[in-house]
Amino acid sequence: MYAIEALSISKRFGAVQANRDVTLQVAKGTIHGLVGENGAGKSTLMNMLYGFHAPDHGTIKVDGKEVSFKGPVEAIRKGLGMVHQHFMLVDTFTVIENIVLGFESDRRMAPTLASARDKLLKIEETYGLAVDLDALVADLPVGTLQRVEILKALYRGAETLILDEPTGVLTPQETAALFEVIKTLRGEGKTVLLITHKLGEIMGITDNVSVMRAGTITKTFKTSLTNENELAEEMVGRTIIREVNKELTEAHRRILRVDNLYAEDDTGKTRLNGVSFDVHGGEILGIAGVSGNGQSELLEIITGMRAPSGGSVIYTDLKVAKKNRAADAEKLRGNGMGHVAEDRHRFGMVGPMTAAENTILGYQGRESFYQGIFLDPGKVRAHCQSLMDDFDVRPPTPDLPLKNFSGGNQQKLVMAREMAQEPDLLIVGQPTRGVDIGAIAFIHSRLVEMRNKGRAILMVSSELEEIMTLSDRIIVLCDGRITGTGRPEDLTETDIGLMMAGRYEKEAS
Repeated sequence: MYAIEALSISKRFGAVQANRDVTLQVAKGTIHGLVGENGAGKSTLMNMLYGFHAPDHGTIKVDGKEVSFKGPVEAIRKGLGMVHQHFMLVDTFTVIENIVLGFESDRRMAPTLASARDKLLKIEETYGLAVDLDALVADLPVGTLQRVEILKALYRGAETLILDEPTGVLTPQETAALFEVIKTLRGEGKTVLLITHKLGEIMGITDNVSVMRAGTITKTFKTSLTNENELAEEMVGRTIIREVNKELTEAHRRILRVDNLYAEDDTGKTRLNGVSFDVHGGEILGIAGVSGNGQSELLEIITGMRAPSGGSVIYTDLKVAKKNRAADAEKLRGNGMGHVAEDRHRFGMVGPMTAAENTILGYQGRESFYQGIFLDPGKVRAHCQSLMDDFDVRPPTPDLPLKNFSGGNQQKLVMAREMAQEPDLLIVGQPTRGVDIGAIAFIHSRLVEMRNKGRAILMVSSELEEIMTLSDRIIVLCDGRITGTGRPEDLTETDIGLMMAGRYEKEAS
């Protein structure tokens, strides 16, 4: 018996064939994984299963019965629940208010909350989802917010849960706790469809796994009969070399000094609390931590986008930032600092502009892009084409708006723009967030090549495997403080996970 089925369904958006004759069958009471490259069609498929889009043709079945959803509310009524990668919660509401929002049983809120509380306490007990129902969502850590979203889906009657990249912002300990919940859900007869790019998670928790490539399901495996390498090759259609060649490098001069740095956000809350470190040429300094623990403010100060409330940053001999003043970001670029922002959509690209136009953002004043006093579109286009060829950006079309590229190809183009300048210091925030395994391997190799040439790299990542693989030294941030430092060979993932949660501090040699 299948909990949910997509049978030969297709979806086109204009000239783009997002899904093509997709067949996916998820057995009832199982954990089913779905993997694929960026742009493979996973999101479109999920959006059709959950009622956001209607398929152009094909059939969707729930519990063996054909359905046709006009929206997510109808999908919810048929027993489907979806936990999105970015949580759909209102910060100023309590947990219980968020859960009942939109599903009130009475025009008055009090009776709804009273009946919901009894039901939710039973769900919490059954599935091991202990959450303070009266806590403000804004005050809760990320791992608890994940539980709130699952509680919300179960409260609304979900028998099948779709989890979209559920561990992207969790510590290893929070991920382990989430997987225990998922196993409990399976044990109670629920069905889970897990979308993730982390193949280790797929191998560790799923019963079956389907691979999407170029808009269709290419193969479904029984998880116990496959492995990470086979899945990776099926995803991209070629062999993936996942190791990186980190050459031995001698100590180079100090490129960056961060000294006793403090920062506050717009509400006056302290985001950085006395942070100090150096970055040298020929090394990758990795900063680990759950998103929201001061990493964004740190990168903004170093790159001249924000002034600190105390402390200093010195890049080579240039005072980057001092109290109440931010440096000119253009001046920093002119002095050899590159910057790949954590949020590429807000700070790294302009979606409606063409790929070619995006490849000169921040460098549009360079003489090489001009013919006399005018910007030369032909030179800009040729520059973009060269970067696309070098970084394997698909499609290799400079005149296409960047918003029409997949997330992984957008990221490769942003990385290409910054690395093409051969900066002395590259600041990279979340280098492979939302990127598939093929693009991850490519980006990692380019970063290591740059490091091997004696350049300095400061990398912020919430992906522990990435931090452990690429970094020469690691700093862990929690609540704006450095809670641990060391070299990858001296630290375990458990050590770093505990530091990320602020429950363990260590300084290794």
